[in-house]
Amino acid sequence: MKVTIRPSTIKGTIVAPAGKSSMQRACAAALLCEGASEIINPGKSNDDLAALDVIQKLGARVVNNEDGSLTIYSQGVDPVDQEINCGESGLGIRMFTPIVALSNKPITINGTGSLLTRPMHFFDEIFPQLGIKIQSQQGKLPIRIQGPLKPANIEVDGSLSSQFLTGLLMAYGASVTEPVTIKVNNLKSKPYIDLTLKVMESFGRKVTHNNYEEFYLQPQDKNYEPQIYTVEGDWSGGAFLLVAGAIAGNITVKGLDVQSTQADKAILQALSDCGCALSIQDDLIEIGPASLKAFHFDATDCPDLFPPLVALASCCNGTTTMQGVSRLAHKESNRALTLQQEFAKMGVEIVLKDDVMLIKGGGEINGATVHSRHDHRIAMACAVAALKAGGEVMIEEAEAINKSYPDFYMHLQKLGASVLF
Repeated sequence: MKVTIRPSTIKGTIVAPAGKSSMQRACAAALLCEGASEIINPGKSNDDLAALDVIQKLGARVVNNEDGSLTIYSQGVDPVDQEINCGESGLGIRMFTPIVALSNKPITINGTGSLLTRPMHFFDEIFPQLGIKIQSQQGKLPIRIQGPLKPANIEVDGSLSSQFLTGLLMAYGASVTEPVTIKVNNLKSKPYIDLTLKVMESFGRKVTHNNYEEFYLQPQDKNYEPQIYTVEGDWSGGAFLLVAGAIAGNITVKGLDVQSTQADKAILQALSDCGCALSIQDDLIEIGPASLKAFHFDATDCPDLFPPLVALASCCNGTTTMQGVSRLAHKESNRALTLQQEFAKMGVEIVLKDDVMLIKGGGEINGATVHSRHDHRIAMACAVAALKAGGEVMIEEAEAINKSYPDFYMHLQKLGASVLF
């Protein structure tokens, strides 16, 4: 699908999408309960739909309610299929694989698209220590495993992704019979672990830690308990709306919890630093253009903010510096190179130097034809920058947004942007 964005001024009020990070974790927690849990404000992105498919293949029953909520009935992990497919969700594959291992049934775990090339060596290294049999394709999908997982004191590397730790924590939470400790070295994206612990606690499962270096799980009478859980608004998707407001018009964004543990809430600091008009309230954020200046931002713990912040930096006078480039190699694309190449087509120069990205902003953003590289965040970043371009920007493979934010283009249209399908 090709989508063309014309230079536009936007205005109005929009509600941010449901958070897929929150939604997928809630699906996993509901699966690990015995009983019925209700999910309010469920997401509908491809990653969310993949998570719902996975938990049904692991024994849960999902009912769509008339009010838009979901009821998930479960008796714990009891696979009804010999294979699960996590789509293109990095969180899904890393979180659900240890959960699958709670069963003693052999199961093949697969994915699609870029997930087939993303490294999964973590499981090859850790699973044998937990009594799990594993066969992988030299650290790539598909992998075949057979549990049951036997919780033990272990030491893991947290430098590649916190999502592996999320999966271990959630699976341990359902299976410990005596106190265990997970020691973690060089943990990245700590706010995402905060979100994991928050969701687990919402479903009755308490985990403590020592400065994110050691995580402690104690046996409980009931590990997970069915809950009514409301999925948070998504700061990752909301970041693109906020940047659109900062560069292209005064808008109000609702549905984002300013007290959230989501890592991408850090977008507020960058928006404040660049000098846009910004009013943060408990239930809404008002944002609009001003004289925008270059800023410095460390995205090591929130690498998903690189794409929206590149769009923002393109409209800021001066050279913006962003740290954390090393976190971008194993996303849906190599995002550092992809951002550099696609924004170059629009006349924006991006320099990569070790772990730093330099975005030279303030010049003309050119009309151009760009490509999503099958990466949802690249498509959205190009669309937002296009609002301030000197001509039309056509995005090829624009449907990549369905992975996380299928309503994105329609939301831009609702705010008054010229979006042609």
